[in-house]
Amino acid sequence: MNRLYHVALSPFCRKVRLTLAEKKIEVELIEERYWEPSPDFLRRNPAGKVPVLRLDNRMMSESQAICEYIEETVPTPPLLPRDPEGRYEVRRLCGWFDDKFNHEVTRKVMGERVWKKVMKKGYPDSKTVKEGLSAIKFHLDYMSWLLDQRRWLAGDAMTLADFTAAAHLSCLDYISDVDWNRSDAVKDWYAKIKSRPAFRSLLADQLPGLPPAPQYAELDF
Repeated sequence: MNRLYHVALSPFCRKVRLTLAEKKIEVELIEERYWEPSPDFLRRNPAGKVPVLRLDNRMMSESQAICEYIEETVPTPPLLPRDPEGRYEVRRLCGWFDDKFNHEVTRKVMGERVWKKVMKKGYPDSKTVKEGLSAIKFHLDYMSWLLDQRRWLAGDAMTLADFTAAAHLSCLDYISDVDWNRSDAVKDWYAKIKSRPAFRSLLADQLPGLPPAPQYAELDF
């Protein structure tokens, strides 16, 4: 049985889950408390990070590498364009969200409001949270600018770039920290993503020690 070792509110794990679900690859989800690494987990990934995917008896780590491996081995439905320019743009945006957005928003907001509590590392730092919530405005405006020119973030078709962005925003949406009224274009884009069958299991996620997501956050806009 294929297995994904993951954490429910990790955007990197969610990106892989969305890719697997879109490709209709069934996996068993194994919750992994990577902050309390076991010898077994470190054998699976000495870096001590999630996600780790066991697929056809092969152990794989690093979310972008996993998603591109899945794309190359199961090309339908496609999540990367055929042309080099299109593939570059998808990869650029994946890097934008996994690096810049994660550093400026996800880590600051989720790190303080969620992971400190789960890992029992003290109370949230309000200054850091405010920095993250301020930075998200810039990113939403950038997404709005992209979507004013394109049907999806990287072009006219949904790609891995959309799943990467949605993975980060869905984690923040779980704790109601996204101002969806800032941009109608982004709001409509997220509603389209959430309506896909691949997204359904994410809406049922709950992290131990945290309340379930507010019901309004799970409804289409």
